[in-house]
Amino acid sequence: MNKPMNIASTFVVVDKAFSAEPVAVTDNLWAEIDERFGDFAGSSLISSFSFDDDWPSWEVHPHGDEFVCLLSGAAEMILAKPDGDETVHLTDPGSFVIIPQGTWHTAKVNVPTAMLFVTPGQGTENREQPLRDA
Repeated sequence: MNKPMNIASTFVVVDKAFSAEPVAVTDNLWAEIDERFGDFAGSSLISSFSFDDDWPSWEVHPHGDEFVCLLSGAAEMILAKPDGDETVHLTDPGSFVIIPQGTWHTAKVNVPTAMLFVTPGQGTENREQPLRDA
C-alpha cells in the first residue's frame, strides 16, 4: 500500500525505464546514492533543497537538462553563457527554469528559499567558478 512521503525527507531516483525509487535523506545520502545507483547513467534525481544563502559554487550537468522550480522565497538563477551570464528571476511559487545540458549555473537568494529539482545526475560537476566556452 502506498503511503504519502515528503520531498524534504525522501528524494526519488527515476531510472531510464521510468521506475521511481525513494531514497531517504540522511547524512549519508550521497554515499548511499553512489552505492545504489552507480554513475547515475540514464537516471535523474528528484529533490528539494532549502537555502538561506547564495550557492557557494557552480554546477553543470553534462548528460541532460535540469528542471528547477521555485517552491517558496525567491531566487536568481545565474547561467554561464559564452557571451556573458544570463540571470533568470524566479519570484512566484511554481515558476521554473530549465537549465540546458552542459550549462554551468548557480543561484543567488536574498530570502529563505525552497526549490524542487529534477536533475540528470550522471557526471555532475561542481566548482568555484564556471568554465566558459571559447
